[in-house]
Amino acid sequence: MAATLSLAVLLGGGGYWAGTNDLGARLGLHVVEPACATPEASMTAPSGAVIYYRHPDGLSRFSASPKNTDDGRPFVAVRESEDVSFSDTAAKPNKTVEAAETGAKPAERKILYYRNPMGLPDTSKVPKKDSMGMDYIPVFDGDQGEASTVKVSLGKLQRTGVKTATAEMASITRKIEVPGTVALDERLVSIISMRTDSFVDDVADVTTGDHIRKGEKLFRFYSREIATAASEYAAGRSDARGNGDAGSALRLKNLGVPQEVIDSVANTRQVPPSISYVAPRDGIILERMATTGMMAKPGDVLFRIADISNVWVVADVPEYDLASIRNGAEVTVTVRSLPGKSFNGVVDLIYPQVDMQTRTTKVRIELPNPDGVLLSNMYAEVEIEAGAPKPVVAVPNSAVIDTGDRQVVFIDKGGGQFEPRDVKLGVRGEDQTEITKGVAAGDKVVVAANFLLDAESNLNSALSAMTEEAKP
Repeated sequence: MAATLSLAVLLGGGGYWAGTNDLGARLGLHVVEPACATPEASMTAPSGAVIYYRHPDGLSRFSASPKNTDDGRPFVAVRESEDVSFSDTAAKPNKTVEAAETGAKPAERKILYYRNPMGLPDTSKVPKKDSMGMDYIPVFDGDQGEASTVKVSLGKLQRTGVKTATAEMASITRKIEVPGTVALDERLVSIISMRTDSFVDDVADVTTGDHIRKGEKLFRFYSREIATAASEYAAGRSDARGNGDAGSALRLKNLGVPQEVIDSVANTRQVPPSISYVAPRDGIILERMATTGMMAKPGDVLFRIADISNVWVVADVPEYDLASIRNGAEVTVTVRSLPGKSFNGVVDLIYPQVDMQTRTTKVRIELPNPDGVLLSNMYAEVEIEAGAPKPVVAVPNSAVIDTGDRQVVFIDKGGGQFEPRDVKLGVRGEDQTEITKGVAAGDKVVVAANFLLDAESNLNSALSAMTEEAKP
């Protein structure tokens, strides 16, 4: 037993001496270490430039240059493919890595600050993690470019869902649906009244609502003043006094005597005992106030007649839609009491005032009504073709970001760069919006994920302002 223990001690001590004195190398022996499969070998190797170095144990310790831990272990390099960023840093060479590969002295880039990985307006002067454990992203000197311009690496465009469309010249139209009411055309309403004291007799057998033709007799009347003027006119004609003819005839016309009666007095040289008053136009009787035997004073309304072959529809248009409506625009009108029928007309007048209570403006539409089916005060549904009839610069509606204070469109500058541009809007259609200033035909505009770009642009602008203030 004692001999065995002595042999083991001698062999162990000899092996330790051989190892420390590199006996294998001196004797020409080569020791091959066994190959072990590691998880890193089966994973895709990180790519891109080294952007910073992190602690090997995952602690919140970072460095912009190679560094060792207190126990001598090197910090782990973090490359671009391992980080989440909107900045196109992959396209820019990392001078530190290139210098290490060529053996030259590495030229370190200055880190300005670290920004929140989720795009929140939060920055840090030192490396840190957010509440979800994600590392803050370093922003190097020279990587910012223009404060508001957003840079997205070409490989991330598809993942972020950014889509573009081309601004083009187009005619923008849309339909505005508003309520309306049928009204009579004021220009086609006639009022029958006397211009002198008259006695009315032999009133025609017509009532309110009846249709009447132009030239049909309404009533007969006698006026002493008209009879006196007619006598003077007849006497003047018989005496052949030229000035008397003109003066008496004009007086009869001013008293409301029909031209046919004046011509009859001139031809027969006799004054009729009473004069017939006939309808001045085709239409319906809206009001009848004449009765047989009444005494009519000057200005008393005896009949009111309206021609309904053309009518108006007065629609109430909201104030914010007024800019899209123009005179002559085509209109389609439907009436609930006439299902299946529609009437086509045009905008005739936009009233020059806005109702204080409803914030709407009345728009007058002229409609032909040959069959007389449209009646006064009917409720109507109005559909107005609004928009710009001439081609204008137009972009899809989704391209415009309207914050209320400003309207922004992102322009694709190529190479993953997107520039926010303030624009002025014109007519807004169902699919497109007119751009009066800020965008030209042929520009590529972002139509999807533009709110994400807007958040990134606002963050860049804020961070740029903070950086400028921090400079001495």
